[in-house]
Amino acid sequence: MEYLVVALQGCIVIGAIVMGVRTGGLGLGLWGVVGTVILVFVFHLPPGAIPVDAFFIIIAVITASSAMQAAGGIDYLVAIASKIIQRNPKRLTYVAPLVAFVFTVLSGTSNIFFALIPVIYETAYRNGQRPERALAASTVTSGLGITASPVSAAMAAYLVLMAGTGYGLPQILLITIPAAVVACLVASLVQQRLGKDLLDDKEFLKRVKAGNVAVPAALQARYEARFGTAGVASVGSTTAAGGTAATAVKESPALIEHPVPKGGKTAAMIFVAGTLLIVLLGLFPDLRPAFPDEDGELVPIGMSTVIEMIMFTVALVIILARRIKPSLVVEQPLLKAGFVAAVALFGIAWMADTFIAANQETIIEPLGAMIESNPLLLAVALFIVCGLTTSQSATTNTMIPIALAAGLAPGVITAMWPSLIGVWLFPANGSQIAAVETDLTGSTKLTQVPVWHSFTIPMLVSWVAVVAAGLLIQLLIPA
Repeated sequence: MEYLVVALQGCIVIGAIVMGVRTGGLGLGLWGVVGTVILVFVFHLPPGAIPVDAFFIIIAVITASSAMQAAGGIDYLVAIASKIIQRNPKRLTYVAPLVAFVFTVLSGTSNIFFALIPVIYETAYRNGQRPERALAASTVTSGLGITASPVSAAMAAYLVLMAGTGYGLPQILLITIPAAVVACLVASLVQQRLGKDLLDDKEFLKRVKAGNVAVPAALQARYEARFGTAGVASVGSTTAAGGTAATAVKESPALIEHPVPKGGKTAAMIFVAGTLLIVLLGLFPDLRPAFPDEDGELVPIGMSTVIEMIMFTVALVIILARRIKPSLVVEQPLLKAGFVAAVALFGIAWMADTFIAANQETIIEPLGAMIESNPLLLAVALFIVCGLTTSQSATTNTMIPIALAAGLAPGVITAMWPSLIGVWLFPANGSQIAAVETDLTGSTKLTQVPVWHSFTIPMLVSWVAVVAAGLLIQLLIPA
């Protein structure tokens, strides 16, 4: 009977997550709260711990990010990334994924990648490259930046959960950052060899014949030699986005410029300085104020408090330095997206903790034993759950407590945590849809099989590479 009751409770948890995913947006968090209500009032489980620290870390970080966005800081970062990408067209499949990763790390959100999608596409298209290679790899690696960023929502949740393990921000970043860089390079190496060249791609040739996209100037001579010139348009720089005819352009196309509002650089530098300060205080605990604990020993304040203090301060400094109206900060898309992420984490984490804390002996300990005997199951579980929920922070709060209860070493857990790359399992994310819609050549695509699309192979390659590299690196990190 006890197992039947636990199974029913598990169905409530899973059902709430499924309904939250179907509802979308705030729905994920709200359904999580409803699931908690059912567990408490129907099954009489004691309410779990409310994820206050994780919630307010997200709010603090997203407030600073939104202030930076309002002051033009995001535009400045995008402009820099755009120049780096466009100035390395021959190495685009290697450069673009690394740039997407680094800028996600710096900003704490992969939303910055949306602005880079047209740049990556145009650069590939103008140079006659298959856009899918760089677009798909970059989309995937931008997700790796979430578990390597000191100011991401998932990191906020992870830091709180790992607080009592002796594994802080420095140890986490020492594993996730180099492992992610390895994954970026491996994914790019594989991706560069996937797919046909444009002139061998039937879908691209079909679209050229239909007049939906023109042949780029870089491929014009080869196209004419193979197929002739009848009914074929060529493009230099502008036709890629619209598919209209133009005269072949022989000179190098001009760079796509991203206008940066006055003061955008200052705002970005303030935000980056705040991020680096957080990393510095994490690396050197002695720099943090210390206060007596229950035993009278001096203990530095926790990193959760540090992140909240610094990020809220960064937001105010940006507002004052750039004379931004606070009301303008509230209107930024990043703030809205961040609030949704915070509510999603709040609801799912609360529900998960309520269920897990009440069922340690019945289900969590057996699951923990399975993971302990085969730790790689944690990587699989993180990957699949994140794919189903499309939320890295919610998955972190659901699965990491189970791994901790199983007694896995913090380094092993951290090495497998980037399995959240499974967020790309289903084409349910804005970045994936945007990449497909932007690529007028048709090389970046979805299929009738939900889990098989242009992002599947780079996702799987990145997953294997980041976990393997992480497991090796964690052996070198002192406990």
